[in-house]
Amino acid sequence: MEHEHCHSMEQHTKHEAHQNHDKHQGHSPEMFREKFWLSLILTIPTLLYSTMIQSWLDFSMPTFFGSRYIPLLFGTILFFYAGTVFIKGALAEIRSRQPGMMSLISLAIVVSYIYSIATTFFLQGSEFFWELSTLITIMIFGHWMEMKSVMNAQGALNELAKLLPDVAELVDGKIVPLSELKVGDTLLIRPGAKIPADAIVISGESSVNESMITGESNSVYKGINNEVIAGTVNGSGSLKVQVNKVGSETALAGIMRLVAEAQNSRSKAQILADKAAFYLTIIAIISGFGTLTVWLFLGQDFSFALERTVTVLIIACPHALGLAIPLVTSISTSLAARNGLLVRQRIALESARNINVVLFDKTGTLTKGEHGVVDLWPVSGYSAEQLLTFSAAAESESEHAIAKAIVASAKLKKLEISKAENFRALPGKGVQAIVEGQTVLIASPMLMQEKKLKLPTDLESKTEQAGKEGKTVVYVILDDSVIGAITTADLIREESKLAVKSLIAMGMRVAMLTGDSEAVASYVAKELGIKEYFAEVLPEHKVDKVKELQKDGSRVAMVGDGVNDAPALTQADIGVAIGAGTDVAIESAGIILAKNDPRDVVKIIRLSQATYAKMKQNLVWATGYNVLAIPLAAGIFGVILPAAIGALLMSASTVIVALNAQWLRRLKLNS
Repeated sequence: MEHEHCHSMEQHTKHEAHQNHDKHQGHSPEMFREKFWLSLILTIPTLLYSTMIQSWLDFSMPTFFGSRYIPLLFGTILFFYAGTVFIKGALAEIRSRQPGMMSLISLAIVVSYIYSIATTFFLQGSEFFWELSTLITIMIFGHWMEMKSVMNAQGALNELAKLLPDVAELVDGKIVPLSELKVGDTLLIRPGAKIPADAIVISGESSVNESMITGESNSVYKGINNEVIAGTVNGSGSLKVQVNKVGSETALAGIMRLVAEAQNSRSKAQILADKAAFYLTIIAIISGFGTLTVWLFLGQDFSFALERTVTVLIIACPHALGLAIPLVTSISTSLAARNGLLVRQRIALESARNINVVLFDKTGTLTKGEHGVVDLWPVSGYSAEQLLTFSAAAESESEHAIAKAIVASAKLKKLEISKAENFRALPGKGVQAIVEGQTVLIASPMLMQEKKLKLPTDLESKTEQAGKEGKTVVYVILDDSVIGAITTADLIREESKLAVKSLIAMGMRVAMLTGDSEAVASYVAKELGIKEYFAEVLPEHKVDKVKELQKDGSRVAMVGDGVNDAPALTQADIGVAIGAGTDVAIESAGIILAKNDPRDVVKIIRLSQATYAKMKQNLVWATGYNVLAIPLAAGIFGVILPAAIGALLMSASTVIVALNAQWLRRLKLNS
């Protein structure tokens, strides 16, 4: 069930998206796929029964009554079934005064169709139904590839909406839908439940997982007068809270607005093919009109002048131009997938070659997003194994992240974990249990202060340094005696150091962004060799940091995995999501790292550079041959290029572009 404020925002964003993509308004990859396959089926008999094709390839087809009209019949069906897609697109381009690929394609197919009808019934000359059919089919294929590559961040809004529960429970036991919540309502938040609205705790204690909103890797203690955020998940305690923000005023709704705003503020991407098409449209119209006028002025008959004009217009719209970008894109997307890079937005991969700043989110990206035991410091008389065994037994029934890390570490070392009795959680302070007849207390620094327990000098200095490094310290107390300390931290990915090193070697500026404390950020940055980092950054400030980095003209790639990263991922020039992250981050990103390996950011940049080179080569070829072919088709150099030869040259150009694109498959990204 989606909520009203989410729905209205989604509708607004969809409307904006349509405004920014008139070229494909109302289109979908599925529509182009269906049109392509049917167009291909219709094109084959059109080619086989074309007298021009039969003459070139010296073959014949079985004849029967009406067989000579097969190209006319199938070409007409194709024109009205698939060709109208381009004509509608051309009208939209003309209305917006931005003639481009759609205008160029429409010009060619309309002229081809009318001329072919005329030569079939009225004029002397060769019909071009075969050329019309192949042009439409190839262009439909190109747009199908393009539509598959172009994605937007709409799915992010749906995923954000899913963070909210469908209903809320009032303290009197009444269950109400979120739309009926009002500021001042008192809610009961049960253990493990999602928090339905921003509120203030008025009773109870618990720890709340806020990582999906703030990026804080640790569960956050909540007691009286502490604020809780809509969409976060309550821990093991029960809370009574008073609602202070609902609907569009909540922090989650604010994140949704930021996602929408960042997406809508992104400038419209004008790919090189559209620019080429714009100029070719102007050239084609001027050349075609000029050709017709000049030949008629020189005394040639209308049929000859018209054939020259049609040849110019057909050549001006090369099949190759329609495939130059989409074919390379399709191959590079496939190559990316084989290397663990899932491309959701084509423009993201195209733009990666210009990136000069890589901004990493810390939790879940450079780190694993989960606590692990880093240090075991037993006091004299106890071993590290004993320290870990007692603490793992006491923590075995706790669901806290630190408890899970301690138990996991003991299991990894294959230590025997005794059964704990009389387990008791002390929210925000630790746990207590009876292990092997002795009272074991896992205490936070706060509880240590309450109990006024003193530490040995060496242990005190170690834990003080650990705190400065951003590690979480807990103390193990056995029958009122401190037997040691354990530190945990968000584990740094082994691949992160190599990723940072490689990016710096490529001349990239590497920075880190996190909602964690200054101490945690400083420790992780130092370990990874990152000189620039931003700590204690809330969601709305994360997107501000991206904008701040962009102010000097820098092109920023943001790499993240959490809900709180979604606005920043969308605002960045390129959004890259770690594949194991939230669906929201994945929906907001242009590229996803399926293998959770930060080193793959280097692959993205290398692939982008190679892809751009191929696109440029194809565009140069696809448009460059017009410099010679259009004048020849017009007869400017005194050599009359037959219309059939002009069409053949255009087909040859398509083959060359296709073969050139295939060389991209040989690219090795691991080098």
